[in-house]
Formats: sequence, structure tokens, C-alpha cells
Amino acid sequence: MPMGTTESNSAGQPVGAGGWRRRRRRWSRLAAVVCSFALGLTARGGDGPVSEYELRATFLYNFTKFTDWPPDAFDSPRAPIVIGIVGEDLFGTAIDDLVHGELVHNRPLIVKRVRPEDDLRGCQLLYISFSEKSRIPALLSELNGSPVLTVSEIDGFCAQGGMINLLVINKSLKIEINQEAVGQARLQISAKLLKLARIFGAKPKPTN
Repeated sequence: MPMGTTESNSAGQPVGAGGWRRRRRRWSRLAAVVCSFALGLTARGGDGPVSEYELRATFLYNFTKFTDWPPDAFDSPRAPIVIGIVGEDLFGTAIDDLVHGELVHNRPLIVKRVRPEDDLRGCQLLYISFSEKSRIPALLSELNGSPVLTVSEIDGFCAQGGMINLLVINKSLKIEINQEAVGQARLQISAKLLKLARIFGAKPKPTN
């Protein structure tokens, strides 16, 4: 893009070409650190402190890399991977900036803000915000059997049938995965991600 021109991010806000390059460098560093170390909330991305929701955005982006969807999860071979956010949106533009121009599994990534009454099956990944805590049973029931990776931040999410929970434990983000729910949705999660997670329902390993 020529210098001096502008474009808009997914939230419709204009961003200069130089701004995009700076943001891309920041997100690239942060994504690499998350993949390598599953970092905690005190980590830095190289351009100052990283907020909790910047980290959550980076985890969502990486979840798309480590998840395989069945072919019928998409309308066409070129259809995008849709990251849906239902409920209160605390990401700001962080997740929009992160996925802008990215390809995962040869598909573009887009972010949509959706309402509980929308057809949520149009998403491949659905982030359920804390504001929707009381609606968890209804939302998961609506998605039952659909190839939609459900992610949240709500205590007990996996126990209610959710697939991935991002929990803050000792000031770090920890991943909990409900493998049974993932399998019922015909999704496959990479062993690399499973190694970083606490598996819901798994018996603790005996200590010597």
C-alpha cells in the first residue's frame, strides 16, 4: 500500500499504513511468544505491557491454527474462518488488528460481533463473553452437534459442555479443554495445543 494512504480495520476505524506495520510487528512477536511459552499476564510483546484481552485475542488466533474443522463446517473451499464474539466485547480492536490479512488453513480470518439470538452456527470459533454466563446452557444447546469451537472465560464452562476455557490462575492465562465436547462437534485439536492445556475430566497424575 502506498505511504500516506489509509484503510479501515474490521471495526471500521481508519488505520494508516505505518500503523498497520507497527501493529503487525507487535502481534507477530506476541503470537510467537504465546505459541512457544503459553505466557502469562505479566508478559510483554515488545511495545509495552500486554493487556489481558490482547492475550486472549492471541490465544483465539492460535486456536484457529491448532484446530481442524470438517469440510461441511464451511460453505465453500474458500469460505473464511469466522471468529464470533457473543456478549460484551472487551477486545476493542485487538482481535481485528491481529487477524487482519492472515490466512489459516488457506482461509482468511474474519471477526464478527454476534447476538445470542443470531444463528451462531455460522461461526467456526465462538467466544462467549462473561456477560453471557446465564445463557451458557441455551447457547451450547443451540450449537449441539455443530462444528463450532466454543471458547469462554467463565468458571465451569467446560463442565457445562463448553470446549475451551481461558482461566486466570495465579495471574496467568491457563487453557482447559473438554476433549469429549470437541469430539462430539467433529473437531480435531492438535496435540501441541493439548500439551499446553489442562484436560477437563482427566485424572491427576500420581505423584511419587
